[in-house]
Amino acid sequence: MSKLGKITVSAGKGAFVPVRAGNEVTVVNVSGTQVVDFWCLAKSSPQQYLSLEHCREVLGKIYFAPGDVLVSDRYEPVLDYVADTAGGLHDTLIAPCNPDMYRKFGRPDGHPSCAGNFRAAVQEAGLVIPFVPSPWNLFMRATVKPDGTIDYARPPFLPDGRVTLRMRTDATIIVSACPDDCYPTNGGDGSPRDFVIEIRQ
Repeated sequence: MSKLGKITVSAGKGAFVPVRAGNEVTVVNVSGTQVVDFWCLAKSSPQQYLSLEHCREVLGKIYFAPGDVLVSDRYEPVLDYVADTAGGLHDTLIAPCNPDMYRKFGRPDGHPSCAGNFRAAVQEAGLVIPFVPSPWNLFMRATVKPDGTIDYARPPFLPDGRVTLRMRTDATIIVSACPDDCYPTNGGDGSPRDFVIEIRQ
């Protein structure tokens, strides 16, 4: 496949990426420590979105794997999970970080957040969706233990770890380089890092 573009998303920031059916999208964890919140809004209806809840129901599991087809809130195929060199087990349960979470932890007003990055990217892309869907938290470890509790941990240190997806529909991808410095899930030291998105056709 030929490369159409390469986008660097700055630490703590978000971005939107228009994609077409058949495009391959690779999210590259350059540092090996950065959590990436990932959303996908279908072009046919921007309020139709990649739904982690529906994916868990259809696939019967909380961790997706290469070969899985991920679906929207209308059960329509959105993308194929093609390949993964980052160890898999990407979190599908935890909400995006948001201003209320940071207030709870005593952080100052104006702390960057993935929810804020999502809203800003939606506005910049000229889309309308009145809420923030649950993201697919790429490279994030929030393991469910046998007793039902969640074990938050740092991402596996795999520099240049890649998740490759193939689009089933025209869509707008929205991503955020998570700025979370409260839970032990992001970065080797809790600091956000840049990551890269590659698009191929």
